[in-house]
Amino acid sequence: MLGSINTHRALASRISAATKAKVLLLDYRLAPEHPFPSAIEDSCSAYRWLVSKGFSNNNIFICGDSAGGGLTLSTVISLRDAQESLPKRIALISPWTDLAATGDSLTTLSEVDPWLEPKELTTLASLYLAGSDAKHPLASPLFANLSDLPQMLIQVGSDEILLDDSTRLAKLAKVAGVDVELEVWQGMWHVWHAFADKLSEGQKAIDKIGTFFRP
Repeated sequence: MLGSINTHRALASRISAATKAKVLLLDYRLAPEHPFPSAIEDSCSAYRWLVSKGFSNNNIFICGDSAGGGLTLSTVISLRDAQESLPKRIALISPWTDLAATGDSLTTLSEVDPWLEPKELTTLASLYLAGSDAKHPLASPLFANLSDLPQMLIQVGSDEILLDDSTRLAKLAKVAGVDVELEVWQGMWHVWHAFADKLSEGQKAIDKIGTFFRP
């Protein structure tokens, strides 16, 4: 629904520089014209295309922000369920992992978050789901089986209403045996990385992703 390879070109370029690696930006189908699970089908197809071109899964890393963070997680869950190879690591930036909106931070931080509003997320979730269950494990990967997933870095701002989507995910992933690192950046908002040209914390967070992805 929101975002494109054009809106994310600058952020992708900065991540590419930080990782010293090439970046493939995925122009996946968007809701409401293409609701769940179209985006997941496209992301899995892109991964399979890379593997078919000779790229080792150990040299593939996936990163996504916001809904793209949830999509990143749903992608590796889908690949795991299909018993396919998985990327070596994934990084989730302010991921939206719970479309059922059960996190307390949606209300407790609603007056603090300068960027997102709970009602807006509810509307977007409805358009994306198009009648599907909000707790479907691929729509809301917070409710999925998280075992046997790649090493995971989660970055989230302390002032965003999606904070609980990250903190709960990190706890559940650890219980499932996943090697997960959670970073809660104090005073930061949703996907502050996008402001890296003006905000030092944005570039520092990107640099951390670069360190995490480099062999």
